[in-house]
Amino acid sequence: MSSVDWNMKTFMKGASILTVSAIIVKLLGAVYRIPFQNLVGDKGFYIYQQVYPFIGIFIVWTSYGFAVAVSKLLAGSTSRGEAKAMMRVAFIYLVGLSVSFFIILLTFAPFFARSMGDPELVALLRAGAYIVLLMPTLAVLKGSFQSEGRMVPVAVSGVGEQAFRVTVILIGTWVAMRAGASLYTAGEVAMWGAVVGEAAGVVILALYFRNSFKGPLEKVDTWQVVKELTIVSLSVSASSLILLLFQLTDSFTVYKILLTNGFVGDAAMEMKGVYDRGQPLVQMGILIASTLALAIVPLIAHHAAKKEGRGVLPFIRLTFRTAFLFGWGAAAGLALVLPYVNEMLFQTSDGSVALIIFSFQIFWLSLILPLTAILQGAGKVKIPTLLLIGGLVVKIVANLVLVPLWDVTGAAIAGNIGFVVITVGLIFYFKKVWPIWLAPIRFYGWVMAATVLMFTIVVPWMWVAEQILFDNMSSRIAATLIALTSVVMGGAVFLLVIMKSRIMVEKEWYLLPFGKRLATLQLRLTNRR
Repeated sequence: MSSVDWNMKTFMKGASILTVSAIIVKLLGAVYRIPFQNLVGDKGFYIYQQVYPFIGIFIVWTSYGFAVAVSKLLAGSTSRGEAKAMMRVAFIYLVGLSVSFFIILLTFAPFFARSMGDPELVALLRAGAYIVLLMPTLAVLKGSFQSEGRMVPVAVSGVGEQAFRVTVILIGTWVAMRAGASLYTAGEVAMWGAVVGEAAGVVILALYFRNSFKGPLEKVDTWQVVKELTIVSLSVSASSLILLLFQLTDSFTVYKILLTNGFVGDAAMEMKGVYDRGQPLVQMGILIASTLALAIVPLIAHHAAKKEGRGVLPFIRLTFRTAFLFGWGAAAGLALVLPYVNEMLFQTSDGSVALIIFSFQIFWLSLILPLTAILQGAGKVKIPTLLLIGGLVVKIVANLVLVPLWDVTGAAIAGNIGFVVITVGLIFYFKKVWPIWLAPIRFYGWVMAATVLMFTIVVPWMWVAEQILFDNMSSRIAATLIALTSVVMGGAVFLLVIMKSRIMVEKEWYLLPFGKRLATLQLRLTNRR
């Protein structure tokens, strides 16, 4: 086996470790919000979700974007002395950025809180600000490990960080609520939980770290290092940041507009809290797409560099079809059962219409994440980043127009419009870079046929279950049983049609993370053993 093969094998193994850890991190990040909402109710959930995007943006930008940028810089260095100098510049630059943002958040917390329409959010903003101070160490250590291909410390740190965060948030909130603390105090405890989690991540990485960059510092172009760090970190994290930026837009607009629409404080807070239930649902729905995005970048980058063979196009087509298939299946399936899922997870079925509309963001994001990842893997970052910014501007304008008309339903529609603009723009740009058919017409026909059959079978089942089978049970237990049976039934029908149609062939399933079982199942269903 050549050294190149060994390196690629090691690289792909590292990417697989990171992918698995990312799935765990994202799952924990979505799931903890459900017991948290159950503890604090819709008003408490509103309080947390108003402030979370502020710290979420810093977490993604630094721990993901800057870590990748540092890794890329170090991997391209020609000597240990140069790598050491680059690490030093990166750390000093990040310290400067984090201290600046920390001071801005502490100083302007009252201004941000008033701008959101709720002055009582100041303490939460100030608590969350401390997370920013941990970012330089976290980003530089992660980037250092990734540049050496040492993915285990990065994976362990990510999972440990999230596990600590979720544990502190849930236990801290439970204690605060039992002690009779206010919902704002519970929210502040949750913010400190995020800080503790991030600190745990830094400690785990520090325990793994052995400084291999010994020797004298070499001279590097400081401005060039800073410029590359900024551009790379923003471009690679842009698609991950977009959902948080949409949430931040909602934080600054939805509650204030509800107040001007005539809702009193508590009613407006609860309505915004109900609308925020959509966030964990969307995060769970885009899990496959975000996993694909993580897994596809090294594949695309590797095959784009190869001159011989089929190159990158089969991987691009496969990624698009998988993202479309699972993104549409998750969005349509969730919309179908949402009133029951809503009550099962969040105690009531309030706001189900807005949440059904909100859930279709899963589909658009399922296309946006892998498409931007593919373009990023091919070195195309400028246009996708501009398209993401354009979609954000559309979301802001749409919120200002639609929320006064239709309250939180208007905000859900505005989110979809923003994501549609990004998706359409990405596909048009994509076609310019690779003028290819991403999927045949037959593919879309079978996906729609699977959706229609899923609706045809699940809708009558839900009616029979609600009106006859579970009629005597408590509302939430009945909703739970209907939701779970409908999800299993709908998912089975959808997958059965897809597999019988063979619009994804067995060898394609094998290329996907955890696709071996699906390939085996399809072989059995189509009698091709």
